[in-house]
Amino acid sequence: MAKKENSVLAIDIGGASLKMAEFSFPEGGGVVLEKFAFHDFEDRDADPGAAFAEAYRQLLAEHQFRSKSVCLSISGQTSFSRLSKLPPLSGNMNAVSRIVEFEAKQVVPYPMDEVVWGYQLISHIQKIEHTIESENPEEEPIVEVEENEDFEALFVAVKNEQVTMYTDVILDSGKDILSVDIAPVAMFNAAKATQCAGDESTLLLNIGGRCTSLVIADAGRIFVRSIPIAGDTVTQQVSKEFGISFQEAEELKRRHGFVALGGAYEEPESEVAATISKIARNVMTRLHGEINRSINVWRSQHGGNAPVRLLLAGGGSLMYYTQEFFHEKLHLPVDYLNVFSAVTLGDQVDRQQLLDVAPMFPELVGMSLRKITTCPVDISLIPQSIRFQKAFQRKKVYFYISAASVVLCLLIFLAAVMHRKQYSMTLVSGTKGGVESTQQMRDQIKRLEGELNSARAAYDEAANFFREREKWIGMLQELQQIMPDMMWLVALEGEGTTIEPQVTQNVDPMMADMGLFGPMDPGMAPEQQSASLAPETKVFVRKEAEKLSDVKELRLKFYTLTLDNDLVEDEFRKALKNTKYFSDADDAFVIQEYEGGRGTDNLKSFTALVKLKEPIKK
Repeated sequence: MAKKENSVLAIDIGGASLKMAEFSFPEGGGVVLEKFAFHDFEDRDADPGAAFAEAYRQLLAEHQFRSKSVCLSISGQTSFSRLSKLPPLSGNMNAVSRIVEFEAKQVVPYPMDEVVWGYQLISHIQKIEHTIESENPEEEPIVEVEENEDFEALFVAVKNEQVTMYTDVILDSGKDILSVDIAPVAMFNAAKATQCAGDESTLLLNIGGRCTSLVIADAGRIFVRSIPIAGDTVTQQVSKEFGISFQEAEELKRRHGFVALGGAYEEPESEVAATISKIARNVMTRLHGEINRSINVWRSQHGGNAPVRLLLAGGGSLMYYTQEFFHEKLHLPVDYLNVFSAVTLGDQVDRQQLLDVAPMFPELVGMSLRKITTCPVDISLIPQSIRFQKAFQRKKVYFYISAASVVLCLLIFLAAVMHRKQYSMTLVSGTKGGVESTQQMRDQIKRLEGELNSARAAYDEAANFFREREKWIGMLQELQQIMPDMMWLVALEGEGTTIEPQVTQNVDPMMADMGLFGPMDPGMAPEQQSASLAPETKVFVRKEAEKLSDVKELRLKFYTLTLDNDLVEDEFRKALKNTKYFSDADDAFVIQEYEGGRGTDNLKSFTALVKLKEPIKK
């Protein structure tokens, strides 16, 4: 039994039948035919795609073909093939692709975007003889042979829909298509592997149902032509002659049909057989005319050699006396193409059944050889959609490798991150205690810093208080020093702060020491000093307003004693400019209220605003 991973299913779709064969490839080498199956298309007018799909599924179900790889061959009648001579390349092989593409556009009779096409480049040596006449008549002429390398291209094309209607069915069944051949090329590859291995020119004739494939194998060269004269042509003539259906005519042809011999031969007793034989001979005669025309084209236009033998193949060649007919007409040795020397028959193959259909195997064997060797003509007409799919399938391996590489890199990165995380967690756990201890120390420092700032604020407040207090004392002392002898300060008032006299029975010793009551005459008795004062004893106390602000100027009330019209206030104004606490500006001393003495009283009073150099804090 063929293993599906080391086997191939060859499918040949002819005009009249579907042929399938499964080949295996042992590890030791060679090709083994495991099983085969044939199916005739009864209705020739049915849709080819639908007929193939039905027959293909039927054969798969009946014969259990296991191979997943498929090599497909389609009839030469549905394809186009042309051998075209290329212009001289002059050693420029890089220009082959451009030249071939240009030639393909010239020879293929369909738009290039509507066909699947391919080509095979064929090189051959052309010998040209030149005769050089000698000047001496007695000497024989000299013959020189010049060898030129010529290039030909075998173009093969088929319309897209002619291929896809078969490939879609095969792909839907889960098979993988390895190649798509045309029947004449597959037969040529099989012949070159068996009976046409030499350099002699051989004519291959595959008489099928709807067309005859003519192939000339001349050494390494090939010439292909499809002739629309074949077995169905005989059947149609029989159907017309007897007025029966095509199927009945086909059955009648198979039972009684043969090719009538020319010359004085006795006719068969059966009138039906005689009529069919004459029809067959007429058809074969027409076919012979096309064969001669093809040989002439090959020799005249392509410089080919005349065939030295004929090898028959195809179901139409099984008619009796076909071999003798072509031997008579072509004057060539005629034999059947035997391709089974290239394969080994499996144990399950029915030899007797195979003998009946052996001439229809060349295409199947030719396709199987693609699996193990490089064929002389290697043209595959796989549709572009399948090529894209195969290219994608090939790239899937690299995609999976790339994806696996990405995943592997991510895993390595994740492992590195986890290792780094574990290391970092170890460091964190090791330093966490130190951080907590440092945090506690930091909190303690902040608390102590707050206490220090609070204490510093209290200290600064007390220090500022004492500094401001010293300013008041210094300012009063300075006023006492600069006041003239005949001037007494009786009231002092600042913005938000007031110092004024109050009645009391006790005199503050500090205020008395400061001389706030003016200078006393030391020569005066105590009772005289007391009499010189106001009727009530006066001291100065400080009153705080509800809302105090910095004091920028003082309101002073003075009493002065005027003698000889001297103005002591002018003297006091001049003295203010040289002081520490009072401003030296011209408007620093401004008199607001002035009261002169009454009658013989020379005592007067006035109120003045005195600006300070710097404001005094409240």
